[in-house]
Amino acid sequence: MDVDRFRELIRKVTEEIDGLPLESSLASRLNQQHGAGSELYQQIFDACKIGVRDGWLCNRQADGIRYGRVLKATEATHNFSVDVVEMEDIAGPHHAHPNGEIDLIMPLTEGASFDGHPAGWCVYGPGSAHRPTVTKGRALVLYLLPQGAIHFTAAAA
Repeated sequence: MDVDRFRELIRKVTEEIDGLPLESSLASRLNQQHGAGSELYQQIFDACKIGVRDGWLCNRQADGIRYGRVLKATEATHNFSVDVVEMEDIAGPHHAHPNGEIDLIMPLTEGASFDGHPAGWCVYGPGSAHRPTVTKGRALVLYLLPQGAIHFTAAAA
């Protein structure tokens, strides 16, 4: 596994969702077609674990969170950027999603959750904001950001 092969895996998802509105129905669709236990979910999860191990994913660290943008928003990924974070029982920095955010939650500890969501997909619509939080253990979270748009904000309650 390398960045080019990883891009092709991600492209399978971004090709399917290109142009679809970022709303709860998209999360339902992704979980039905590519949710935890599916072949594509497992391929992406395995690729992420390899990428972390080999140092091309989550190659930065701050405040107890490993992170990194592995793919910029380009035509190859239908203008979605791809970031992957590794978090354990921690809340990350507050940020807003001008164009929305699609997350793939991959627990490394059984039962770990991201913003209260178990293994699988969750979707935040355009204009949403949150303080990403992993509880009940450690997890990898893959973020798809339309046009790579993210805005880090002052800490919010």
